[in-house]
Amino acid sequence: MLRADLLSVVPENAVRFLGHDTHVHEEPHLIHVVSGTADLVVEGRAMRLGPRENLWLAPGVAHSAKYSEESVVFGPFLSPHTIPPARIQPLGIVPDLSRIVATILGAGPRTSAEVHRFRVALDEVLNAMRQDCFSLVSPRHPAARLVARASLAGVAGAVGTGSGSGAVPGSSWTRNAATLEELAASAGTSARHIQRLFREETGLSFRSWRARARLNVAVAQLRGGAPLQAAARAAGYATRPGLLTALSRETGIARDDLARDPVGALDRWIAVSAPTWNEGCGSRRAAS
Repeated sequence: MLRADLLSVVPENAVRFLGHDTHVHEEPHLIHVVSGTADLVVEGRAMRLGPRENLWLAPGVAHSAKYSEESVVFGPFLSPHTIPPARIQPLGIVPDLSRIVATILGAGPRTSAEVHRFRVALDEVLNAMRQDCFSLVSPRHPAARLVARASLAGVAGAVGTGSGSGAVPGSSWTRNAATLEELAASAGTSARHIQRLFREETGLSFRSWRARARLNVAVAQLRGGAPLQAAARAAGYATRPGLLTALSRETGIARDDLARDPVGALDRWIAVSAPTWNEGCGSRRAAS
């Protein structure tokens, strides 16, 4: 338990313990829960973040925060170009962000130059995570878009449906194992119609499209320093081998190579075999 009588000794930092009323920022903003829990209301939407979880907000997003008694929450501003793929972007647990935040809190940067060094480090992690590894085209038809969003919402809180979507998980969100038939019914149409729309508008079957979307979630986690097992869970795979098999099937990379250095193996694959695909499928290294 934190010492309540000490929380406001440094007034400008009391917000890290006490929370705040609704306000907006002109800059993109990261909310990182160091310990405890944070109950947020973000543009009218209630959200809870647990220990080490993150939320990435675009400029101008109204939000308020209440923290549990044992909480420490850090909310650094980001560079103007570090804009999330969605205005409200849950990130879940990102080990590289946790390491940087811990270093910031320990180092206590004061000068503009010192703050800039740490801000650049945060920018690098976040901008690497928003690059999709596997290109996806968003379907245009309203029913197909609804199905696409619903299928991604089932992968631990991924958002976005197109290239550059940066589908990134929030670890506390639930998975949705809905079949295409169930998703189509919820959109008021048939599975056959959705399959036709996906092939016509994205060039992929619905199954292939969803597989790539899930793999983008996994690779985003790997970019952020997550181990393979955590990336697999975030993307909805039951096991680490299941994720390795899916990545190998999509790329032709040997499972052993992916297991040793997944991000490096994907980088090499893009450079040699798929030069027209999105670049930067890794630019960071993750341990398996």
